[in-house]
Amino acid sequence: MNLSITLACLWAVVATLIALIPSKHQHWPQAYGLIAVGIPLLGYVTYQNGPMIGLIVFAAGASILRWPLIYLWRWVKRQAGFTQP
Repeated sequence: MNLSITLACLWAVVATLIALIPSKHQHWPQAYGLIAVGIPLLGYVTYQNGPMIGLIVFAAGASILRWPLIYLWRWVKRQAGFTQP
């Protein structure tokens, strides 16, 4: 197992541990930190292992950070005018 996959697994373990800790802010500051670290890490994984492994790691990260993605999707739909008043 190369360094990028090891770091991605460590990121997933840290994200899981963060989810176990109670938070007043509903984990948004931690989610921002995970996103800031996860995006370059995803690029590194894709660079070292190819796009298929990169997509698998992206799906794993998306399953952990699903609420930021849901809110992003809703914002994009609103900006594009696809929502009904």
